[in-house]
Amino acid sequence: MIGELKVKELELNRIREIEKAVNNIDKRFFVYDSINKKHILNIDFNYPASVSNINSISDPKNIKSKQQLINEFVQAGFEIKKLVQKFPDIENIKYLLVVEGQASKDGAAVNDDLSFHRAQSLIELWKSRNVGLDNLKNCEIVIAGSGERGIPRIEPDIPPSNQRFLITIIPKIGEMKK
Repeated sequence: MIGELKVKELELNRIREIEKAVNNIDKRFFVYDSINKKHILNIDFNYPASVSNINSISDPKNIKSKQQLINEFVQAGFEIKKLVQKFPDIENIKYLLVVEGQASKDGAAVNDDLSFHRAQSLIELWKSRNVGLDNLKNCEIVIAGSGERGIPRIEPDIPPSNQRFLITIIPKIGEMKK
């Protein structure tokens, strides 16, 4: 009985360590929303209305060039990769990475598709820049578009306030080793 409790305690401590690693991903690129358990990509950018191509983004403050913003997106992808690779394969830890695009509430009928294609554009950027998330055996990527319904929302919910990416990183923990 005591031996079994020790094993359970080790498993619980390992789960906590993994969750802590996920929640402490580089703060330069991610803000963690503990209420909704999502990472919000912490890169301030705007999309033009009805556009999903990531090469069309701009800095709302006109401080950074489009290329600087793109480079930050790429660096954020590498930060996710570093996190996913943190634990060795023998620990049987896999990740579900949900890249979710959102859209502002402007009533456009295409917002669901638009937010999906924006998330898809980020994934394609990572592929084109050899981030390599799509090649990791322990990382499943889901592309999602929540349109005007995703949570959390920035208020007031008017363009361009919610034209952004939410990243949900879910560790899937398999059998723990002693």
